[in-house]
Amino acid sequence: MNININGKTLDVKLEKEKFVGEVLCGIEKWLSDSGHVLSGISIDNQEINVAEIESVFKKEINTIENLDIYTETISNLVMKSFRALLEDIEKYERLGFEEKANFFNNWKENSYANFLNEEAGDLYNLCENTFARAELSVQDLKSITEERIREINEPDKEFANIESILNEICKKLVDLPLDIQTGKEAQAAKTIQLFAAITEKIMRIFYQLDIQGYLTKTGNENILEQISDFTGILQELFNAYEKNDSVLVGDLAEYEASVRIKDIYTTIMSKIHKQTKFEQTKFKQTKFEDS
Repeated sequence: MNININGKTLDVKLEKEKFVGEVLCGIEKWLSDSGHVLSGISIDNQEINVAEIESVFKKEINTIENLDIYTETISNLVMKSFRALLEDIEKYERLGFEEKANFFNNWKENSYANFLNEEAGDLYNLCENTFARAELSVQDLKSITEERIREINEPDKEFANIESILNEICKKLVDLPLDIQTGKEAQAAKTIQLFAAITEKIMRIFYQLDIQGYLTKTGNENILEQISDFTGILQELFNAYEKNDSVLVGDLAEYEASVRIKDIYTTIMSKIHKQTKFEQTKFKQTKFEDS
């Protein structure tokens, strides 16, 4: 059996696999690791629809000559769902009061909304807040969606642009224990929310930078180790905050959390610069060889 992915023959030798399902499960794992998802299947030039998938999984590979697999990057699918959301927001704005009341129940059934729920659950929840409960303004939802699009379109620029915001939030962390001690609960809660939001944004963009090739191919283990250590500190900080332990909050916020998130940011930014330099050098060499 020949296996083709997006028209290119896959150089692989099947050994233990007997059924199409076994082959597809192995390929899906490989696709997931490379930031792709399965978008279509064709067997001997016959396109397979959703209803036929279960029977196809049980099909023996020795009865097939060609298995054509079609994929799409997760980034592209996420981008399509974000752009579709912007169109849906505009539709929602034009509706009357009664139509708006029924909008969410219809919207949540469409394919892009389902994909959004799986891949960007936090944004899906914000959509529910806007479309179903009117707790978040339409303009705010639109701004957040546009921000997410920038994170995919130009992750390197979006990442560079958050440095000043990160520094400002980390300064607020230093004042967190004092806010707790002096009863400024609203201000303390806002600081925690802002810190959680900037942390989530850094992680989202790191994922995009990684799958889109903005980072150097080696050394990501160091970043992942930093992130793992930081996650533990973050949990300790949140636990201490919930217990109103201002002393522990102060130590964790000033000497651990703020320092570590800045270190993670600096490490990622450094790798972006290295990869950019490498690409520029490679381009110059190619241009010189061509001339």
